[in-house]
Amino acid sequence: MTAVQHLKRTLIGMTLLGLAAHASAQVQVTDAWVRATVPGQPSSGAFMTVTADSDSKLLSVASPVAKDVQIHEMSMKDDVMRMGPVDSVALPAGKAVTLDPDGYHVMLMGLTGQIKEGDQVPLTLTVQNAKGEKQAIEVKAPVRGLDGMDHSKMDHGKMH
Repeated sequence: MTAVQHLKRTLIGMTLLGLAAHASAQVQVTDAWVRATVPGQPSSGAFMTVTADSDSKLLSVASPVAKDVQIHEMSMKDDVMRMGPVDSVALPAGKAVTLDPDGYHVMLMGLTGQIKEGDQVPLTLTVQNAKGEKQAIEVKAPVRGLDGMDHSKMDHGKMH
């Protein structure tokens, strides 16, 4: 192989790597957490902020800790709070979309065991961009106390 052929192959390889790196940088998940449960509790919620660099939508979430995972929306209609599954969540380009207890959120149902504060829950988000390309994003969400606060960062020493 000549030096020119070698250089061409190297450049093609680097270009392909660059495209792969760009594809994985399309969606960012931050502030992910899962609410702790008590023994025997059948479900819990997962919360996070999702930002896509192009118009996309969150199609689904999966986790090995639950038999069924659904994206739900909490809403108020005629002074009645409603919660139910949605097909997807729109992720407008460059805008952070927050999944929290008061709006869109992820329901982990049919839990395989108790989710304890300090654990890490694996979540796989499936996002589809406007071109129809799907991407799986792996997230390890820390488990927070039943009140939603992150007690792991608090000083639980005695107060005098």
